[in-house]
Amino acid sequence: MRISAKTLQLTLIFIALLLIITTYFYIPKVKQNKLEEETAQKKEAVDEMPGVENIFENVSYEGIYQIDNTFMITADRAKILVEDPNMVYMNNMHVTITLQSGQKIIITSDSGRYNKLNYDIFFEDNVKATDNEIRLFSDNLDLLADESAKVYNNVLIIDKEKSYLKADIVKYDFKTKYYKISMFTNSEKVKVKLIE
Repeated sequence: MRISAKTLQLTLIFIALLLIITTYFYIPKVKQNKLEEETAQKKEAVDEMPGVENIFENVSYEGIYQIDNTFMITADRAKILVEDPNMVYMNNMHVTITLQSGQKIIITSDSGRYNKLNYDIFFEDNVKATDNEIRLFSDNLDLLADESAKVYNNVLIIDKEKSYLKADIVKYDFKTKYYKISMFTNSEKVKVKLIE
């Protein structure tokens, strides 16, 4: 049984049209529907989280620290809970404080909180801070708008001369530039190495 050239050509044209329709119309429509379904599922999952009011990506806030120092907070992700709308919970925080003298202090952490009402900032997990002269590492750092900064849990401070200090708690006053250093227990001593 021989297939005529005309029948073969029509069959090939039909297969080509079927492939074009599938490639350019059907597959993108299926992918679009799948993407819309996944987006709807994620939105439902977020809406069902207890207490979550809003979730944001790439956020930034500006404010004033201790009356005359400005700051800017940026974060990759943030959420606000219904029961505490003034507190913003953030991931990958980056804060730049510009002192009245023009000096900049940069603080980063893996997570933290920012109180929109009173400008208090709480850094948690892998906290790093620098003013280009001193580098500070810790697990926690609290910047309270009306007090000095409180750094605690595994505090390590290194200055540019390679002197270092290890302590449990360090309170720092930006105006006087004085540290108040202590350990959680009175039996432990603060470890300091000064290099001249």
